[in-house]
Amino acid sequence: MKKNKLPVVRSETLLRRKFDIHDGCHRLPVEVIESSGHPSGVSVPTLVFLHEGLGSIGQWRDFPFEVCLATRLPAVVYERWGYGNADPLDGPRSVRYLHDEALLSLPEVLRQLNIDDAILIGHSDGGSISLIFAATWPEKIRGIITEAAHVFVEEVTLAGIREAVKVYESTNLRDRLFKYHGSNTDRAFRGWADTWLSQAFHNWNLEEYLPRVTCPILVIQGKEDEYGTPAQMETIAKGVSGPAEKLLIPDCGHVPHHQARERVLAEMARFILSLTH
Repeated sequence: MKKNKLPVVRSETLLRRKFDIHDGCHRLPVEVIESSGHPSGVSVPTLVFLHEGLGSIGQWRDFPFEVCLATRLPAVVYERWGYGNADPLDGPRSVRYLHDEALLSLPEVLRQLNIDDAILIGHSDGGSISLIFAATWPEKIRGIITEAAHVFVEEVTLAGIREAVKVYESTNLRDRLFKYHGSNTDRAFRGWADTWLSQAFHNWNLEEYLPRVTCPILVIQGKEDEYGTPAQMETIAKGVSGPAEKLLIPDCGHVPHHQARERVLAEMARFILSLTH
């Protein structure tokens, strides 16, 4: 794996490294947060953060780092194809793009980073990817945390995306996203919005995967999420075979880890530590 020469950042017992990997088809930027808080030879799970449909490493801000500080576990944060500084999209996204991320790209990312014991933390699209992966490779997953994940298409989701398109075309949203996605910005936005709004995507559904999710799961949803209702959370929690916890956060929209940061950080840390003690 080819690593760049970005500086190493240290804080307390954590070490941060940034480099690129290749998932077999595309170059993907990665940030690894390593912990020295465990005795040598002790096996611990790795937290794997999967960003939303318009997300990137930078848009997580320092949240993954804070989760690592609270749990003393290592983490991986990476940018999926078409986002951030990853390779740009070379055409429209497939209706099965989340399946491709879960079944083709994520397994290769974990293989290259030698991770076979993971706790997946997925926001929005990242949560959907986490569910597909955990249903397919349960032996590699110790637990899942989803935030604002989707397992079926709701009208509120489509309405929210239509509104996002209007905002993108009439405000400085593109400029704000450009800070994170650079030359990928237009293709990333259109690849997300156009796919979800396509007629072919209306029947998209992941509920068939849920019974095969056997690990513990924490399902987080903002009550005021502009892209989904609590029915998403309820369907996930009822559909999985493993133990499920639900967390519905009032006065919170689509990004709980920023909009209700302290509560989400505390609940995630509690859940993660329950899987490691």
